[in-house]
Amino acid sequence: MSAVAAPLQPARIPRVVPVLALSIFALGTSEFMIAGLLPQLASDLRVGIPEAGYLISAFAVGMIVGAPAMAVLTLRLPRRTTLLAALGVFVVGHVVSALAPQYGVLLAARVVTAVATGAFWAVAAVVTVSAVVPQLRARSLAVLLGGLTVANVAGVPLGTLVGQQFGWRSAFWAVGALAAVSALGVVLSVPPGTAHGAAPRVAAELAAFRHGRLWLALGTTALYQSAMIGAFSYVAPLLTEVAGIEERWVPAVLLGFGLGSLVGVVVGGRLADPYPWPTLFGGLASAGVLLGLVGVFAREPVVVAGLVVLLGAIAFIAGAPLNARVFALAGAAPTLASATNTSAFNVGNSLGPALGGLAIGAGWGFTAPAYLGVLLAAGAIVVALVSWRLDRRGSLHAE
Repeated sequence: MSAVAAPLQPARIPRVVPVLALSIFALGTSEFMIAGLLPQLASDLRVGIPEAGYLISAFAVGMIVGAPAMAVLTLRLPRRTTLLAALGVFVVGHVVSALAPQYGVLLAARVVTAVATGAFWAVAAVVTVSAVVPQLRARSLAVLLGGLTVANVAGVPLGTLVGQQFGWRSAFWAVGALAAVSALGVVLSVPPGTAHGAAPRVAAELAAFRHGRLWLALGTTALYQSAMIGAFSYVAPLLTEVAGIEERWVPAVLLGFGLGSLVGVVVGGRLADPYPWPTLFGGLASAGVLLGLVGVFAREPVVVAGLVVLLGAIAFIAGAPLNARVFALAGAAPTLASATNTSAFNVGNSLGPALGGLAIGAGWGFTAPAYLGVLLAAGAIVVALVSWRLDRRGSLHAE
């Protein structure tokens, strides 16, 4: 993957990166905690569980559409201003959510919150890349992604626990307060004004999308995320209905998956800078193999539980090189590319569970999402191989 020129800076991750990761932790907790609060929400707002589930889909759609749209609208604003504005909207959205008198208000608040989340994600990634030398790009992006992973490991269970103990509205108050605290960190760590150079132009940002390799990178991201999230969404019924694991042990397995994914993100970040392509292909291939083994050994409780934990640790290695590749291809116009990459991840978040649900509904059983994940991971490898060949061809022509 090509390197983008950057000013000389110390070869270490600056303070701004973990500060932004803390904000991502708050945003990630909000995105996924709804899953643990659906029964309470449905009962209190007098809607069915499927209708309450649309609150999750609404967030994903808001991220898909909102991230690139807000990237364009805020392109000429100072990055700190955009980050603080996004966090401000996020906090207000959670206040409205906590006070929502009816389902429609909460649904609208979730969409607005998702748009703000997409805007923050895109600009936070650009600030992160701008703050480090190219040799630390993937590692720094892995730290940023680690905020989302920790949200899955700790934030979502804690948000669910708070909601169960004090009512679902309290979870929104808590996440909104955490986002307000993280805004203070942004004020103290992100310098005012643009990161460097002249203000970016929309035409320059759009020019990056003329290159087919960027679209291939985004397609790889969407397929990879579809494979992982599609299988993970149905792990609980797989463990209880197929493997026969008692329901009380499912949280422990999911916690193991979350901890494993945090390890995978860190390892991927370390390997992706010096070995981008081997790290990407190794992560994608490992994901496909492990998903296949989950399907094959689904009736062996101890084995499948171990495979689920290992899946988190190994398969998430691919996340860091996927993110770094988009920035390598975006060149001097990274903001819209970063936002579109955020959308690509959320396309996977929407497409994977939907395909898995269709497969289960067709009577193929709870192992179907795992086998479907194998096919999606294989598709990601094929698309990545095409991109690699184009890189090789370009290098040969340049010699």
